[in-house]
Amino acid sequence: MKYSKLDAKDYARENMNGIWAAALNPFEADGALNEIGLRSNIRHWIDDLDIQGLFIAGKQGEFFSMSLEERKRNFEIAVEECGDKAGTIMSASDQNVTTVLELALHAQNCGADYIVVHAPVLSFCQDRDEVLYNYYKYLCDNLDIGIAMWSHPDSGYLMEPETCARIAELPNIVAIKYSVPREMYKRLSRMIGDKIHVSTSSEDEWLDNVEELGWKLYLCSSPPYQLQTKNDKRMHEYTKLAFDGNFVEARRVCDSLDPVREAIRKSKPAGKPQAHGKYWQELLGQAGGFVRHPMLELTDEEKAITRHE
Repeated sequence: MKYSKLDAKDYARENMNGIWAAALNPFEADGALNEIGLRSNIRHWIDDLDIQGLFIAGKQGEFFSMSLEERKRNFEIAVEECGDKAGTIMSASDQNVTTVLELALHAQNCGADYIVVHAPVLSFCQDRDEVLYNYYKYLCDNLDIGIAMWSHPDSGYLMEPETCARIAELPNIVAIKYSVPREMYKRLSRMIGDKIHVSTSSEDEWLDNVEELGWKLYLCSSPPYQLQTKNDKRMHEYTKLAFDGNFVEARRVCDSLDPVREAIRKSKPAGKPQAHGKYWQELLGQAGGFVRHPMLELTDEEKAITRHE
């Protein structure tokens, strides 16, 4: 651990900044994790694209299809390859809290910087505030590592800003990936100030949030390595311009990526986000690979459309 539990918030404010990307996992045709390909991707992302941190074994990475040991191995590879050059945040999300703790302790012990834990599915539960507070408090009580909350419609509900603000008081809560309507995350940002990082995965909204809300962290999805190449790092460029306060030029650079954003939108089948992302990576020279069940592969026609775009 690079910080103590009580220093987690301060450490994250100082070090958890910039663009953090959610890693897709390159699987082989037989389902095995392509470790060589993953290591190559990580080196490209941090050495060539200047990505400052990686979100490992999340939904983009198909953690739901992986065994506990595979998820732990995923953590270890990321720590080894990122070294001191980039940060790591490991998804310890699971519906079973014992599994969450096992993964979180492994992340803590293998040198990860932070973990992220998805809000649990709460069947039949309408009044969620106390349940969610005690869920994250239990994790904080049993862990030293900095923890990011994660609220997304996949849970069947969205965590209310007031609930998030209450949880943010816990000592080692350092951030939230808040995949909610903009008015909700704006309200939370204004409620908690710089106590923890508030972020959302929408690259389309990133520049607006730096300018309007003073955000310092993009946490995170796949655009950082899908919109950029070694010789064309416009997301990195517009982010740096925005952090320097040059929003006019940042907007010009950001808007110049609209054709790429539109190409991704036009070619991505609604039910195949990981497969499309991996094929897009392959077309950029990265290791893409296959998806695991229950996710579906692209058809030849869908690949042709993506190549065209």
